[in-house]
Amino acid sequence: MVESGMSELIISIKEIITPIGQMLAAATDKGVFFLGFAENPDSGFRLKKAAAELGGTFKIDAADAGDLHLLKLDEELKEYFKGHRRQFTIPVVLSGTDFQKKVWETLTRIPYGKTWSYSRQAAEVANPKAVRAVGSANGKNRIVIVIPCHRVIAKDNGLGGYSGGLWRKEYLLKREGSRIT
Repeated sequence: MVESGMSELIISIKEIITPIGQMLAAATDKGVFFLGFAENPDSGFRLKKAAAELGGTFKIDAADAGDLHLLKLDEELKEYFKGHRRQFTIPVVLSGTDFQKKVWETLTRIPYGKTWSYSRQAAEVANPKAVRAVGSANGKNRIVIVIPCHRVIAKDNGLGGYSGGLWRKEYLLKREGSRIT
């Protein structure tokens, strides 16, 4: 039963196999709102939190418009890992604070094969002193790879952090042809 004033929001979920592990993806009819590594202990929590922030009543359904987004995401990820895709075209739905959304939107401006430092990203959000806050927001990115937080590194060219594991960040950067130390 849907409460008065609340709309029912149907969520589709799909497991996607990639060269760097099994991923869990979720979408609504508006687009993908979650893509994370399935074995991360907090993936389920992060998925539930992202879903709750979208509002409404949630019903898991395997035959929904969100499935089309997930099928396209699976296809685009396969193309990305084969080296045939540099940019994702699937629609995404961001849920988080205004600051987090601003930080995540800057990530989409980092060109394929390039990296930015956390301090450069902080400058891009017009808050050069917010380096730690930018790093924290990147760590809460709920649509990894598509929103390429892996392209942000420490200013000394070290990897910095990555919620999916540094070995994955290194793999993704090398796949894209980025130079890392």
